[in-house]
Amino acid sequence: MRALAIRERGAAPAVSDVEAVTPGRGELRVAVEAASVNGFDLAVAAGFVWDAMPHTFPVVLGRDFAGTVQAVGADVEGVHTGDLVAGVLTALELGSGPIAEQIVVPAAAVTAVPAGVSAALAAAVGLAGITALDAVDALNVGDEDVLLISGATGGVGAFAVQIAAARGARVLATARPGAASEFVRRLGAEAAVDYTGDLAAAVHAVAPEGVTTVLHAAGDPTVLAGLLMAGGRLASIVGATTEQAGRADVTVAGVMGSFTPDKLHGLLEQVGAGTLTVPVAATHPLADAAAALTSFGAGKLGKIMVTVP
Repeated sequence: MRALAIRERGAAPAVSDVEAVTPGRGELRVAVEAASVNGFDLAVAAGFVWDAMPHTFPVVLGRDFAGTVQAVGADVEGVHTGDLVAGVLTALELGSGPIAEQIVVPAAAVTAVPAGVSAALAAAVGLAGITALDAVDALNVGDEDVLLISGATGGVGAFAVQIAAARGARVLATARPGAASEFVRRLGAEAAVDYTGDLAAAVHAVAPEGVTTVLHAAGDPTVLAGLLMAGGRLASIVGATTEQAGRADVTVAGVMGSFTPDKLHGLLEQVGAGTLTVPVAATHPLADAAAALTSFGAGKLGKIMVTVP
C-alpha cells in the first residue's frame, strides 16, 4: 500500500510503498479515507523522537483517521465490514500510522461516524478536538469565566474557542489582525487580541481586570500567567510549569489529550448537529502528503488534512 513514511533515521518523509498488515484478534483493517496532521507528526518528521520512543521503520505518519472497515479480526463485536469509523492511534510505539491507504487498529480504538458527518470532517476532529475538550474541562470553564486562548488559530485552539463559548465563557482569542481575527470571531470568540504587539494591553483593553483562565497552546507562559486574576487557572498543552508561570497565586496544569471512543463520538455528534464547526485550512491528496507537513507550519487557520482517493 502507499503511505507517507520515513524509511530510516535522517530520511525525509515521502510517499512510498509499505507492507500492508492483516488484522489480528481484536483488530480491524480500515481503508483510510482521510487523516489529519498534528504537531506530533512534525516532531516525528524532524527526528526529535527517535531516542525517546520505540519505533520500527518504516514509520508511517499520522494519528487521526477515518475510513471504511475492510476486514474484521477474531473476537471483534459491534463493528462490521462497511462501517464508517473514526479513531486516534494511541500506541506508544511508532510504525504504522494512518496517513496511508490502510491502517490496522484495535477495534476499541474506533467509534462509528454519525450519519451526515463525512470521513474528512471526522478525521479532522480526533486528537485536536479531544485535547481542546480536555483542556476546557481541566479549566472547569463556565459562564463566569473570561478565558484567554493563546494559539487560537490552530486545531486545538479553534475547537477550544467553540467548546468554551458554548459553556458561556467570554472567550478572548489570540490572532493576527485580518483573516485570523475574523476566523476566531466566527468560531465564537468575543474578541480577537493581537499577540504580535503588546498582548497585555490588547487583553486589558477588553478585560481590564484580567482573565480568570488561560488555555496555553502557544506563546510565553510567563506573559500569559501575568494576565490572570489572583486565583486564576492556566492549562497548558505544551508543557508549561508553575515555575515558568512565576506566580504562587495561580494554578497551572499540564494537559495531554486522552483519547476515548466516547469522547470522539460525542464531538462527532456535535459536528453532525451543526453545533461544532470543523475548521479545515487545507487538504492534500495522499500523493502530495509530504506537502501537508509544510502547510501545517505556514500560518494555518485550522486543520491540515490528507485524503485518500
